[in-house]
Amino acid sequence: MDIATLIGLVVCAFFVFLGIVTGPDKFNGLGHFADRVSVFITLGGSICCMLMQAKNIPDFLACFKSFKLALKVPEAHEGEVIGNIINLSNIARKEGLLALEEAANNIEDDFLKKGIMLIVDGTDPELVRSIMETELNSIDARHNEKISFWANWGGMGPAWGMIGTLIGLVNMLYNMDDMSKIGPNMAVALLTTLYGSLLANWICVPISFKLKQNNDLEIKIKEVMVEGLLSIQAGENPRVIEEKLKSFLAPSVRDAMAEEKAEGGEA
Repeated sequence: MDIATLIGLVVCAFFVFLGIVTGPDKFNGLGHFADRVSVFITLGGSICCMLMQAKNIPDFLACFKSFKLALKVPEAHEGEVIGNIINLSNIARKEGLLALEEAANNIEDDFLKKGIMLIVDGTDPELVRSIMETELNSIDARHNEKISFWANWGGMGPAWGMIGTLIGLVNMLYNMDDMSKIGPNMAVALLTTLYGSLLANWICVPISFKLKQNNDLEIKIKEVMVEGLLSIQAGENPRVIEEKLKSFLAPSVRDAMAEEKAEGGEA
């Protein structure tokens, strides 16, 4: 589980709670921030809009469940992927491309395994690139559906909060002669805006950004795989392949890899 995301969600809720209970009414003020009508307008309205945008109900539910993906730590690491590709290149250099078929049995990543099998089958390099990039684009498109869902919902929350605010103000203005109704209607007007802002800035926008980060990392790792496999197929030297693939990495990651390699050499 991604601890940073979990801590962010929990601590953010804590600070909102702290802001409420440190008011003049202390814990008695909690009830002032609970209003069913505001929840129906903001949450119900925004969810229905997202449902209308979805292709179908299963697609909507799949996007909704993608919340769990933001709490997962990405399994792949650039350094580990490059290390695996270098190992594959050494096997291919010593034993030939056909030896990669046996090595593929120990690889869990389906994308990398598919590329290896294409190479073992003697597929033309341009066709290998085309197939792998097509699958890469498909992965990116599927991920962006989930990212767009949360980003769009982040826009819907405040919009429906404003709708609730207008409803509350209209009801309040029509009942100015009844002082007992001014307070509840004003509460609806303000709480819908609060709920919409919380929905967007506490959950939707951070989740969409987290999913985008994870997607960018996965796409970059798979691009490394494609370049590495094509270099292996071309018969390039493992050291040349390593330096080529390191160009995808940030300088800090390259330095970390160099230190790990040096420590491994000393051991």
